[in-house]
Amino acid sequence: MPLLPCRSVDEIAGFYTMLGFTRTYRQERPNPYVVMERDDLHLHFFGMSGFRPEDSYGSCLVVVPDIVELFDAFAAGMRAAHGKLLVSGIPRMTRPRRRKNAEGVTGFAVIDPSGNWIRFTAGADDAPAGPGPGGLTGALHNAVVMGDSRGDHERAARLLDHALRRHEATAGPAELVEALAYRAELAARAEDAPAVRGFLARAERVPLDEAGRRASAGTLTALRDLAAPFSARPVPVRPAD
Repeated sequence: MPLLPCRSVDEIAGFYTMLGFTRTYRQERPNPYVVMERDDLHLHFFGMSGFRPEDSYGSCLVVVPDIVELFDAFAAGMRAAHGKLLVSGIPRMTRPRRRKNAEGVTGFAVIDPSGNWIRFTAGADDAPAGPGPGGLTGALHNAVVMGDSRGDHERAARLLDHALRRHEATAGPAELVEALAYRAELAARAEDAPAVRGFLARAERVPLDEAGRRASAGTLTALRDLAAPFSARPVPVRPAD
């Protein structure tokens, strides 16, 4: 049962309510405290005067049976409230991706308004068989460790830039779209609007056949989420079939 700090119990309750949690307890005295629940997951928060989210070390790991279903539910709540996924700043949410530092198991993270990292991961049976991928996808998995697991988007961007220069000409279309989409997301976290637009445009130029669009459906949705706030005009990202 995680017990995490927050700067405001009402702010944190509002955020998790957006994600489909229910507030089951709240107190103001003798100290601020709130409990948020969703199914079997209970998150407890205590208020701290003067708490700075950017200084938070709060974190917990949650193993879930269906990582994609949970992400989609959280994403729907976020889009209903904000019209998009929050991918930069605090709060934000990362997309489900395989984690090289977690035996290749898929995971995503919610970074809440108080800077707590709630790390959701699939079970061990999600781990891929055999050695990990090389080339651009292997470099992408390394970048995800830096950017999503450790929160170092600058180092992740440098790693992926190097990989794109080395492998872009030989990468498969869906593989390239995934890498460019993540690079655009890293640029968004750095609030680098020209870079976001540039990587979105490069992703749009990658030719995808019908099978490629199906394989990249989640990535194409992520590109649409990124396009709206960072484009002077909407980037014509292909619809996901």
